[in-house]
Amino acid sequence: MDFTITTSKTQELVDITQEVAQLVRDVRKGLCNVFVTHATAAIVINENYDPNICTDFLDALNRSFPDHAGYRHDLVDNNAGAHIKAALLGPSETIHIEDGKLVLGTWQSLMLVDLDGPKRRNIRVEIIS
Repeated sequence: MDFTITTSKTQELVDITQEVAQLVRDVRKGLCNVFVTHATAAIVINENYDPNICTDFLDALNRSFPDHAGYRHDLVDNNAGAHIKAALLGPSETIHIEDGKLVLGTWQSLMLVDLDGPKRRNIRVEIIS
């Protein structure tokens, strides 16, 4: 199953928990793998209750791996930093499903991390029950 998310900023975290939750509602027990099919985006599990955590997350990532830091790939399409950050975060997460619900902690949300937006991002969901 696929769905798309259109981002609106150069870098942002988008909560996709509800979209994925709709896809697993008929699954009694299993696993759900969520995968973004782009080399400059990632999937993470993080807090979304306080919007500052998303900003803090991106700020920390950018301090650790600044854009335009003399990367050779920037000579091709000027987004080497986005590729490096996405590779370190990873393109997927796997979440347990019980009684038609994603097994996430109270403060956990499933997030798309776009590091080279704004773009339309394709997300694939595979359910193993």
